[in-house]
Amino acid sequence: MTSEIPVPHPAPEHSVMDDALGILCGTVVVSVALFLLRAGGVVTGGTAGLTLLLDYTTPLPFGPLFLLVNLPFFALAIRGKGWGFVLRSGLAIALVSAFASFHAIEGIGVLGDIALNPFYAATIGAVVAAVGIIILFRHGASMGGFNIIGLILQERFGLRAGYVMLVGDAAVVLSSLAIAPWPVLAASALGVVVMNVVIAVNHRPGRYVAVPRAKRRGA
Repeated sequence: MTSEIPVPHPAPEHSVMDDALGILCGTVVVSVALFLLRAGGVVTGGTAGLTLLLDYTTPLPFGPLFLLVNLPFFALAIRGKGWGFVLRSGLAIALVSAFASFHAIEGIGVLGDIALNPFYAATIGAVVAAVGIIILFRHGASMGGFNIIGLILQERFGLRAGYVMLVGDAAVVLSSLAIAPWPVLAASALGVVVMNVVIAVNHRPGRYVAVPRAKRRGA
């Protein structure tokens, strides 16, 4: 016979160190996921997916592109989530940009230049990305883009962020039709579904009650 786990009120706060370590761990995990996706030649959703599309078609480095693509979404985040969330998300995006570039440097990054089967890269990369994004969500940060929209709709209307993000991510994957062959597109679609289902199952209203210290104060 099971019983409900009591939820503390008010919710416990993360310390500054908790959030710093959480954001660092989350960004490292997400950067590895993006490296795997790039190694498989697949695309993913959100601003990361848009950036990967641009990365395949332009000579600009991934890191600076990722920062530029995320900028428009911060206006929405300032209004809907507050400056604390925006600053933490900006830091997370900058760290992922730096780490993703670092992984690919031959002789410096641990992973170097590798090629992976698209379905393997999409599936494993999606699971790894979902874990990293959930870590960031639980420390008051995000990877921008559809992450922001999903979190706002979850908090205001109870919609699961993962399912909201799935809709936007699917649109990004479909936009890759012009440059991606069908096997890569199929692998990309699989990765998008896997990532967002993992997020929807594991990050839902009431499932995780600790909050960043700044959020309690309205940041």
